[in-house]
Amino acid sequence: MVLQPVESQRLYQQVASQVAEALAGREWQPGQRLPSERDLALRFGVSRPTIREAIIALELQGLVEVRTGSGIFVKDLPAEPGQAVRASMDQGPSPFDLISARIVIEGELAAIAARDITSEEIEGLAEAIGKMEADIETGTQEVLSHEDGDLLFHARIAAVSRNSVLRAIVQDLWEGMRHPLFQAICRKVKLPTNARRAAKDHRVILDRIAVGDAEGARAAMRRHLEQVRRVLLGE
Repeated sequence: MVLQPVESQRLYQQVASQVAEALAGREWQPGQRLPSERDLALRFGVSRPTIREAIIALELQGLVEVRTGSGIFVKDLPAEPGQAVRASMDQGPSPFDLISARIVIEGELAAIAARDITSEEIEGLAEAIGKMEADIETGTQEVLSHEDGDLLFHARIAAVSRNSVLRAIVQDLWEGMRHPLFQAICRKVKLPTNARRAAKDHRVILDRIAVGDAEGARAAMRRHLEQVRRVLLGE
């Protein structure tokens, strides 16, 4: 009996591998423009976010170039681009899956915080927002830092749950945002320029938590993360 490897590729990896194989077969030539994200989504039967992730993964591999306002273009290819991509395609978890998970989990954590938070923890959230705003003003706000005010705000809300598993889940979600694919999308859509809007969203979330409005806190957190998702999608 011949054992076959278990398929463990993420969805964007599967799409990227198929595109790479098409490039290897010269379905598209160097310099040629690929179909739009919308057309590729229809062709593969997946969402536009998945196509965006696949294209950026291919760009990280040096196989395509995304030109803002012009489209996706094939670069000069290695001898076997499909094999090269399959060997090193995993650029981290799906950014849109990460945000979707955060919407579900952190929305509920905000509601829990509104019910259970102490006055000292409210001060801690305000301190995190203040740090984020100060770092924005000095140009030092950096999500990759473990001391970033944005991360501290969300981590401290999770801590109010007194649940070590939920705290670890939130930490893992933020670690996923440190992978190459998420960072590449952030650079493309200039997510850091959204930091001022994010800090304002944080103050709205804190206001709802501080007055014990669980439903309002949940809704405010979800609106905040939905905004992040729209920015990542380029809307």
